[in-house]
Parts: sequence; structure tokens; C-alpha cells
Amino acid sequence: MKTLDQKLASIRSGGYTPKDFIIADAKDADMAYGLTAPGPARGAAGLAGKAAYLQAMREMTRSGLVDIMLTSASTAEVLVGEELFAGSGVTPAVRLNDTTDIWYQRGAVYGQAPSRPFRSARLEQVRALADLGLYSVTFSNDVEHDLRSLEAYSAFRAEARALGIRHFLEVFNPAFDVAIPQDEIGQYVGDSIVRCLAGVVSAEQPVFLKIAYNGRQAMEELAGYDPGRLVVGILGGAKGTTRDTFELLAQAEAAGARVALFGRKINFAESPTALVGLMRQVLVRSLTPAEAVKAYHEALAGQGLKPVTALAADLQISDPILQSEA
Repeated sequence: MKTLDQKLASIRSGGYTPKDFIIADAKDADMAYGLTAPGPARGAAGLAGKAAYLQAMREMTRSGLVDIMLTSASTAEVLVGEELFAGSGVTPAVRLNDTTDIWYQRGAVYGQAPSRPFRSARLEQVRALADLGLYSVTFSNDVEHDLRSLEAYSAFRAEARALGIRHFLEVFNPAFDVAIPQDEIGQYVGDSIVRCLAGVVSAEQPVFLKIAYNGRQAMEELAGYDPGRLVVGILGGAKGTTRDTFELLAQAEAAGARVALFGRKINFAESPTALVGLMRQVLVRSLTPAEAVKAYHEALAGQGLKPVTALAADLQISDPILQSEA
């Protein structure tokens, strides 16, 4: 059994311990950012290419530190073809839709408009590679756009169920003014999720959720609503400082999150495996977030790597929500 399934069973049974926390490495950014997805080349000018991106996925999967490796369908085809996941505890997952609000090409302004549903990946092709995928929705407080998104999600669920594909549901915060005060966005997102899933039977429910961390109250409300069915996870967002990474993990887990899906926070780290290893220590409370930052810099020194951010600056919390609750 994959570690994901073991941990989900423990979480849903009420027997959760921090060792059951699920971590996903989100390497699906090519479906959003295009060429810039792999990030800057290490030790050279310019951008890293697909080969470096693939190698980072191989190294993380082989480390056994994560439970899920999330990729685009084209990437999954390569890695599954190499039998990377055979005999591994890591579950491959594929991004199953790419709505317009994640089209982040350089110079693009798509994210400034309400999300419109779109799918590049064909589910019958994905099923040959993985039985788990990510579906994303963004609510914009606009009846026509939100109705279109919900209708597309309904059609997706029926198709996925017929093909035996499980999914987890990502719900982004709207990226523009939707006539809701910023400090109430978390409540709006939580209400929208419960409202949209209330009419969905267990056979089509997402295996877990992926949302932005909007503070302790919003997380506690959603995570505590129906914990046997709605397992709540957090997305990482911008890279931020290393302290942000560990602080987000600690605060969200304490408020009820049971999954973390980090993209840039892992991919842009000087040593991704060292970072994720320390994330595990923060979760089981063998290190505080500040102690983990110091341990990370020690690990970089031991590997002969120069940190991008000096220790003093890397110990700072830059995210306003995390600052307010630290």
C-alpha cells in the first residue's frame, strides 16, 4: 500500500498523529508557468530546463520523503515509463485541469479575470499513468462564471468515476476583488467548498482538499466541519523565506490541516530533500520552525551549498497571515 492510502485511512479513522501528515511535491507548474516552471538554473545563468525538472522529481521520489508526486500528464508519461514509482511508497498524481486563472505565462493577464474551466489532459490517457489527479476550481462570487465552473466540475466527476480516477480538489483564493473583504475570504472559500460538495456522494468526493492558508479560524472551521470526509490540505504559494515554509506547516497543522502540497517552496529550495526532511521534523515537533531554519542552513553548509538568503533574513516571517499568528 502507498503511504498516501495508509495515512488517509489513519486520518479518517480519527487515529491521526503528526507522522500521518501527507506531503506532496507539486511539480505541475509547467501547466501554469511554461518555460519558467523548473526555476533558475543552479550554478548558471538562465532557466533550468525540463531535464533538471525531471531529475528533481526523481531525486525527491527516491528519497521517500513525500507521499505524492504531482506532475503534468506529459511528465507523468516519462516518469511512469521509467517505472520510477514501481515499488515506491510515493503515489504519482496528474494535474487534470488547467483553468484560465493559472495561465501564468510571462506578460499574461489571464489571472485578472474570473476563472474559466479548461482541461488539456484527457482522462482516458491519464488513467494509464495514474489513478489520482488534481482538479482545481476558483470561485469568483459571480453567478455565471461560478455556475460554469461547477458544471464543468460535475461533468469531470462523472467521467473520472467511470474511469476509476480519484481526485483531490484545489480551491484557490480569487486573485482580484470579488466584493468580499479580504479578512472574510477564508470563510467565503470554506462555505463555497462545503456548499459545492454537499450534493456529492462519497463515490465522487475528493480524497482531500487543497486550499490557501487563510488563518487559523478559517482552517479550524473547515477542518473541523466533517473530518471523516473532508481532509483539508494547504498549498504553498510563493517561495517566501525558509521560516515561512516551516511556520506555514506548523500553524496549518495545528489548526487541522493534514496535507501540504508545496511547489515553489520545495522546487526553489537550495536543497529540496533537506528542506522536506526538516518539514517532517517540524511536523512531529522535534524542531520549532526557527530551529528548523538553522538546521537547514547547517545542512546547506554540510553540502557545500551557499544559501540564497542569509540566515538572519531567512529566520524572518514575511507572510502577513503567518506573522499575525506566530
